[in-house]
Amino acid sequence: MIATILLSIGIVFLAELGDKSQLMALTFALRYRWWVVLGGIATATAGVHLISVAVGYFLGAALPTRAIALVAALTFLAVGLWTLREHAGAPDEDDEPRPPRSTAAPFLVVLSAFLLAELGDRTMFATAALATDNSWFGVWLGSTVGMVAADALAIAVGIAVGKHLPERLIGICSGLLFLYFGSTTLLGAAVPSLGMWASAGIAAVVPVTVGAVVLMRRVRTASVVEVEGVVAEGAQRGR
Repeated sequence: MIATILLSIGIVFLAELGDKSQLMALTFALRYRWWVVLGGIATATAGVHLISVAVGYFLGAALPTRAIALVAALTFLAVGLWTLREHAGAPDEDDEPRPPRSTAAPFLVVLSAFLLAELGDRTMFATAALATDNSWFGVWLGSTVGMVAADALAIAVGIAVGKHLPERLIGICSGLLFLYFGSTTLLGAAVPSLGMWASAGIAAVVPVTVGAVVLMRRVRTASVVEVEGVVAEGAQRGR
């Protein structure tokens, strides 16, 4: 049992290094309290890996991964657009203290995002494969601990980075990252023959284009505000 747990921790931890789940954990850590993000990740991971060991150990069946990937892609795109809408049009004077956010909604956002992202992911298949020849409980426990540990590293990086960046910039970057996740997931599900690198390159066009539009809007808004300020100052001097 102990050997199975340690094997599962090692395999899943290494598989998650540099994976999209780490980027998602970092992105969420930039916006929400770290313990809310970690709790959502742990809950989603425990649920997904319980399904995967059941698939590998008990059922030997496959999940409809393409349909799940499409739902996940739409979820990521919606979260990205919602985040950009919330932050891209914010006024410049947003450095004032804000009331603390509730933890219920962020927890559900993190939980649902990771649940959809990990269903059909390579980590799930690795966990299912391990469960075919090993103790299902040991594989479930080890894979859950391994993934949570890997994502905890990303959360720590997000906390460190978030202390030195303004909230609006964090929100815009988070929204663009979710657009990228959604685009890559959508391409992977719709056109699986593209391959990982081709999908990543094509998907990057979406956040780059949206980011350019947001930047142009910010520059135009800043120019208008500056002109209005100059006009108002001239009017006051003329009195």
